[in-house]
Amino acid sequence: MHIHPLITDSATLANLCARLADAPFVCVDTEFMRESTFYPELCLIQIADTEEAAAIDPMAPGLDMKPLLDLLTDNEDVLKVFHAGGQDLEIVYNLTGKTPHPLFDTQVAAMALGQGEQIGYSNLVDSWLGIAVDKGARFTDWSRRPLDARQIEYAIGDVTHLAAIFPKMLERLKKTGRGGWLDQEMERLGDPANYANDPDLAWKRVRISGRKPDVLGRLKAIARWRELEAQGKDLPRGRIMKDETVADLAGHPPKKQVDLARVRGLSATWAQNDIGKRLMTAIDSAEPLSAEEMPPRDDRKPGLGKDGALVADLLKLLLKIRARDIDVAPRLLARGEELELLAAGQRTNLAILDGWRYDQFGHDALDLVEGRLAFAVLDGKLTMTRTERTA
Repeated sequence: MHIHPLITDSATLANLCARLADAPFVCVDTEFMRESTFYPELCLIQIADTEEAAAIDPMAPGLDMKPLLDLLTDNEDVLKVFHAGGQDLEIVYNLTGKTPHPLFDTQVAAMALGQGEQIGYSNLVDSWLGIAVDKGARFTDWSRRPLDARQIEYAIGDVTHLAAIFPKMLERLKKTGRGGWLDQEMERLGDPANYANDPDLAWKRVRISGRKPDVLGRLKAIARWRELEAQGKDLPRGRIMKDETVADLAGHPPKKQVDLARVRGLSATWAQNDIGKRLMTAIDSAEPLSAEEMPPRDDRKPGLGKDGALVADLLKLLLKIRARDIDVAPRLLARGEELELLAAGQRTNLAILDGWRYDQFGHDALDLVEGRLAFAVLDGKLTMTRTERTA
């Protein structure tokens, strides 16, 4: 494989992207910093197919990134391969308002091949290629220039190894017939809605006890205010205000700005300055949360109760057994909330009752709930057995 020197000029990048546009797939990774900013600061992009690989410096003066971004988001003929690509997709979304498509994530694919729910990149490379990845540059400050040869070599290795692994993984998926299992997961991962920072939805990330509409309305207003402040200043949310303080203010709102001096987690200067004034405006203008926006209750599964909770636990046990038997990550088969809904009597709009998930697990789950399947211990091994009720 040909490894290019660090790309810092527009012409070289455009020529690379023109060649990669004819490749069946490209592997992509990014290096970024986000400790002190709201938006991740893109510092390096690595890309490779089976013939060539390069690292691109997005911080290079005058570099036109459009050919690369067009390749990632608009070229439907090239499959984009990532490993645990959520943050990489977020960066592309922030730059373009779109996500790479079509998409393949090797961490998600590993779930279908019995390699756990969140296999790390180093373990993936070791298991497929027998190569120990050099971890020495993991904590590099990628925003500092110049980057040395070892740093660039380390970064490019993330995509050259992936370019060797992906065809092997694809072949294994074809042999096992599990490629189609991943379509829904890949579409979910690539949904642009996952990466949009909507200030009106920011409150849903903050944990708070209670369900009073006035409290939740203030929570929404304060979280929205914090989101806009953080975006405007390009600072992490927590640097503006911690989640605990957001929840505390929602539940115990100050009556006047001067009262902010007594709020734990806030500087006393907020009692007098402009940011404190803007916060009080947000609190004072908050409206009770509408019925349509109210979050579901923790006991939202209708009729679940204590017995239903026991049935849900049995379903989770069945899931572990079934996942073990077919060597797949349990989370790819079913999610806990689905099992609770099934235990509560829901029979529609559940992924486990449709398609391959029904064939592999949902059918047995339904039989267990409805009394046609039971647990048994045979030769010291926990297994499932059909009941007489089936006949």
